[in-house]
Amino acid sequence: MGLQADSALGSILLFPVHLLVWLYSILSFLPWYYITDAGQKKALSKRIKARSTSGRAEGPYRSVDHFDSLANEDFPGKDTLDKLFDHAVQRFGQAQCLGTREVLSEENEIQPSGKVFKKLILGEYKWLSYNELDLAVSQFGSGLAALGQQPKGTIAIFCETRAEWMITAQACFRRNFPLVTFYATLGEEAIAFGLNETGVTHLVTSVELLESKLKIPKLKHVIYVDQKKVSPEGYPAGLSIHSMQAVQELGTMPENSVLNSCRTRQYPQPSDLAMVMYTSGSTGRPKGVMIVHSNLIAGMTGQCERIPGLGPKDLYIAYLPMAHVLEMTAEISCVTYGCRIGYSSPQTLSDQSTKIKKGSKGDCTVLRPTLMAAVPEIMDRINKNVMSKVQEMSFIQKTLFTLGYKYKLEQIKRGYDAPLCNVLLFRKVKKLLGGRVRMMLSGGAPLSSATQRFMNVCFCCPVGQGYGLTETCGAGTITEVADISTGRVGAPLICCEIKLRDWAEGGYTSKDKPNPRGEILIGGPNITMGYFRNETNDQDFFVDEKGQRWFCTGDVGEIYPDGCLQIVDRKKDLVKLQAGEYVSLGKVESALKNCSLIDNICAYANSDQNYVISFVVPNQKKLTELAKQRGIVGTWEEICTHPDMEKEVLQEIKVVSGNIKLERFEIPLKVHLSPEPWTPETGLVTDAFKLKRKELKNHYLHHIERMYGGK
Repeated sequence: MGLQADSALGSILLFPVHLLVWLYSILSFLPWYYITDAGQKKALSKRIKARSTSGRAEGPYRSVDHFDSLANEDFPGKDTLDKLFDHAVQRFGQAQCLGTREVLSEENEIQPSGKVFKKLILGEYKWLSYNELDLAVSQFGSGLAALGQQPKGTIAIFCETRAEWMITAQACFRRNFPLVTFYATLGEEAIAFGLNETGVTHLVTSVELLESKLKIPKLKHVIYVDQKKVSPEGYPAGLSIHSMQAVQELGTMPENSVLNSCRTRQYPQPSDLAMVMYTSGSTGRPKGVMIVHSNLIAGMTGQCERIPGLGPKDLYIAYLPMAHVLEMTAEISCVTYGCRIGYSSPQTLSDQSTKIKKGSKGDCTVLRPTLMAAVPEIMDRINKNVMSKVQEMSFIQKTLFTLGYKYKLEQIKRGYDAPLCNVLLFRKVKKLLGGRVRMMLSGGAPLSSATQRFMNVCFCCPVGQGYGLTETCGAGTITEVADISTGRVGAPLICCEIKLRDWAEGGYTSKDKPNPRGEILIGGPNITMGYFRNETNDQDFFVDEKGQRWFCTGDVGEIYPDGCLQIVDRKKDLVKLQAGEYVSLGKVESALKNCSLIDNICAYANSDQNYVISFVVPNQKKLTELAKQRGIVGTWEEICTHPDMEKEVLQEIKVVSGNIKLERFEIPLKVHLSPEPWTPETGLVTDAFKLKRKELKNHYLHHIERMYGGK
């Protein structure tokens, strides 16, 4: 009876599969070309996007859309950040601008391991209009001036991404107070260094970060942005602590309103310092990048030109650190164009996020954004999580998803779409980010082709992959919406131009075939004024004979015939092995992230050794399953330290390396498996999830000696 039932069930299950295969073959011939505007998109994808102004292979290359000159402002006459904000307030007055979710309650949830996780129950978004934001900015700026903050005198912000960050920034831009910014996870020592270096006397922060009790001699005033009350006990005697609300109330007092009236206010000039943005970098001490108003105006002009239709119909979800140039310029651009900003955090972003109580809604579900920025690490996680869920599906569901995925992937590669698949298969996946995202912006690190295609297929939206640095105001290149290629970062923005400089030691020259290659130099009005009190400015920045500023990125690029750039290497990641072979650590890491057992990897090599080693954060689910198959049981730490599991990961590395044709000397021969993930909080990666090689080396020094000691 059981066998007959199984046989009958098998027949029933097979029927839909045959139907799916039949549907798949029919779908392949449907004229999506005409239904989805594919002809126009394909033509735009294939067009020349940038050309060399000199006619030489090394460039400089400029966008064909602004070939005769570089753009430096989008709105004529709005050449400082305060003018740009005032213009937005005039245009959008009563419209919603900044949104924050109300915290209804907090609960402690005890995990099986005994750990206690804080869970939030959140309400709807509460919105500030442009007029309300303008009033808050005026009051806070007047309050800061009443506390003794002087024009052109630096003031620091050390805070999580939230509406108060934007209020502080706009108040500082309006009052000509250069704003010194720090990542919330930069580390106490690095922040102390930056505060001392810039000589700030006023600091804006949150209660949570204030509790680290930074003891900086020059600080006179600390302003905390939360509604909570803070006791002054335990802080230095000369330090005054204020709530943001109290400072705003101070700014409304008649004597301060008169004192800080338009008549006595000092307005910023385009050449005035707007920010000193401390970048954590991947090595050594943080550097303070000096950014003037005209730099940011030019950079955002270039970025916004690549986001078609940016305006009041859009909704942007903000959760990346605002001290990161990508997030800050994205948010200021949104305010400029009338696009609403809803604030979030990595811990509350989705329904499955760590601080969202089970059964409650994450920020994406409530906000339903149309625009979103993400670093590749976050998109990689989404990809792995969705694909992991697919593996748990029934045979029918998995088959349907796989066929639909392959079909749509083929359509995308041909420049078409698959509307039926979008409705029937990918609608639920799309809802993970709210269901309305029309464009994703990616920056901070290279995005893998597989992850880019996954986002295109499952979330039904283009990914604008960009390339820029803090030193270029985040502006360099962004792919056009119609560009269906992967692995590239697009053509130069209309605000800048790109040139390649030969790097003979690495084997990259403008004479390389099929395309010129070399170190990427970016020039234009978006190039910042160098590092604050730093001796390396002459090595990294220069001014050409025409008076244009350039930045030497240290990245190696290849320029395609259509003018698009691909990042192929990084000078600082190149290590010469004992036998003389050069290994690009970044290239090895990028290739091996495709391993299903690997969540993150850092390749390492000593010049006095003849092989590469690696530190790996394994995929916990995959490695645990594999351990079970091999009869290995224990805690997660015990699984990671088991010699047989190291061998399994090395075997997978070897297979993947062979498939993607890494050279023999590039393949790591030994591995250490780390049970702890690398997060900005651990100090092993930056807030953009870039590897901090020096910290990783120090952290794993014992394992480096072990792996090389067994030579």
